[in-house]
Amino acid sequence: MKKLLIANRGEIALRIMRSAKEMGIKTVAIFSEADRNAPFVKYADEAVCVGPPPSSESYLQIEKIIQVCKDLKVNAVHPGYGFLSERPNFAKRLKAENIILVGPSAEAMEIMGDKLSAKDAVKKYNIPLVPGSEGAIDDVEKGKEIAREAGFPVLIKASAGGGGKGMRIVEREEDLEEEMKRAISEAQAAFGDGAVFIEKFVTGPRHVEIQVLADNHGNVVYLFERECSIQRRHQKVIEEAPSSVLTPEMRAAMGKCAVDVCKACNYSGAGTVEFLVDSNRKFYFLEMNTRLQVEHPVTEMITGIDLVKEQIKIARNEKLSFTQEDLKINGHAVEIRVYAEDPTNNFLPDIGKLSTYKPPFGNGIRVDDGFEEGMDIPIYYDPMISKLIAHGKNRDEAIAKMVRAIEDYKITGIENTLSFCKFALLHPAFQSGDFDTNFVKDYFKPEYLNYYNEEEAELASILAIQILAETKNSVKIQNNASDKRSNWKLNRTL
Repeated sequence: MKKLLIANRGEIALRIMRSAKEMGIKTVAIFSEADRNAPFVKYADEAVCVGPPPSSESYLQIEKIIQVCKDLKVNAVHPGYGFLSERPNFAKRLKAENIILVGPSAEAMEIMGDKLSAKDAVKKYNIPLVPGSEGAIDDVEKGKEIAREAGFPVLIKASAGGGGKGMRIVEREEDLEEEMKRAISEAQAAFGDGAVFIEKFVTGPRHVEIQVLADNHGNVVYLFERECSIQRRHQKVIEEAPSSVLTPEMRAAMGKCAVDVCKACNYSGAGTVEFLVDSNRKFYFLEMNTRLQVEHPVTEMITGIDLVKEQIKIARNEKLSFTQEDLKINGHAVEIRVYAEDPTNNFLPDIGKLSTYKPPFGNGIRVDDGFEEGMDIPIYYDPMISKLIAHGKNRDEAIAKMVRAIEDYKITGIENTLSFCKFALLHPAFQSGDFDTNFVKDYFKPEYLNYYNEEEAELASILAIQILAETKNSVKIQNNASDKRSNWKLNRTL
């Protein structure tokens, strides 16, 4: 592997390039017109514009990307996450052109990309599954029958879905028909596939996922778990590793299931097996993401393993250089996603210029970002500005470092999720480890952030008055023929 094209943008493109360069691999960036001046474009050895800002006209243009590979003699592609990372047709086209994909096979993507085929594939390994339909449902009466057997409330989910799209919680049987039609319509619009299935809605669930690595020689390991239960709109905002609720026995059982999921689809590369954990600490297989995850840095921090480098090594047909017994958990790590969103307005995306952008530093602090001060946040893509990661010797230390880092992170010009993440990290439920995916619904109200902001402003005003009172005698007045005001007053009016 001599030259690697990163078929992505922003912070993940930059993060992949850094690992590739450390391995002596040349990097190629593709970019849209909106990203022309982005850091990842400047960092790459070569960069090619592939189209206008909309991703459908740039980052999703398979044939354009393949042509760039041919023109620049690229022999490998890393898709990052999102965009083309889980598109079997992209994997097949690369294979047809003899270009290495840093990722799993198209066949594995197809099996795990559909929630129904994924469940069918893992059955023979006796992996715990949430009770519900075994196949796609489009008949309302059949849906009611399955829902009654599973027990209300139930969850209607898009088979080809993700990110909360095509998902409906149904509390009562009389609401099932209407919600089912809505889910089918939404799934069709979002994924071009209206297939849905029904499963028991797990109350008080925690979202826990297992990181896996599998090579082409039959070796599979799990790199422990990540807790991803702090979410809004069914999407993660705060992640940590390890989880505060898993016992060593539970971790081993879930890890074995994750390894078996890899075997069920002949998996190769880095992947994530996701589970729901109920209030009784029973876990159920949810799905497998056949790519690198946004939250992969927390796993890297507690294991010391560079997951991108391992992906590249596997793509080069190398064997894993370590076994399960070699892996150990070192301390605790927390990650927050810094989104350009307004948490006081239902987390609606915000756009504008990063008037101030100064990320934090310090021991155990990592920032994966893709922006610089003065840049605009484009409206065409995911609103994530950065990932902020903190690592400590234990959970309390990791949280304390993260809170300090949030306070040191200076962003002005756009609304962002830093204040919400600080609120969540300091909340007693999070501090105790006793929380689930309903955290935002149960504990958060927008006015809480306004209250804290007003309180902090009041404290800052009191402190400023005290400092001014203590130093007023030392303020020198400079007489001037044209202006007899103090330096402080002069500066204040500029």
